[in-house]
Amino acid sequence: MTADAKIEAKFWKALRSDMTVFLGCDGAAPRPMTAQLAGDEDHGPLWFFTSTDTDLGRVLSTATKQGTMTFSSKGNDVWASANGRLSLSTDPDMIEKLWNPFVAAWYEDGKTDPKLRLVRFDAGEAELWEDGSSLVAGFKALIGSDPKQDFQDKTAHVRLDT
Repeated sequence: MTADAKIEAKFWKALRSDMTVFLGCDGAAPRPMTAQLAGDEDHGPLWFFTSTDTDLGRVLSTATKQGTMTFSSKGNDVWASANGRLSLSTDPDMIEKLWNPFVAAWYEDGKTDPKLRLVRFDAGEAELWEDGSSLVAGFKALIGSDPKQDFQDKTAHVRLDT
């Protein structure tokens, strides 16, 4: 497995565990959202529940937009920034598949709430980073080692849609 593939695998594992990302686009400032994957495979699309009365819901109701997702794992050992296409969906099969008690708390009329929408994020290019602790880097510099050498294998430029 290549270094990029290892970092990407670590990203997908962290995302499945932590799930909270910042998602935004032109007209909708980035906000924390809960990412969901429809299957067991490590690739998109990513899905988010939203409402027609949120900035994101309003902006996407008129057009598909290019958006940005950023992520930091709970342990701050994996970070990601990805660009991709954002679109709205009312697909009842996907809503059923992704529905859970945490989502239900936000929608008074449940799965048939007229304001309920899914945001589909088809990620393209992404930058992924693993922890490059400045404390460790400082220690290595003190003992005469170059910390940049170790950090070269801790970044990846990947496509998340494959």
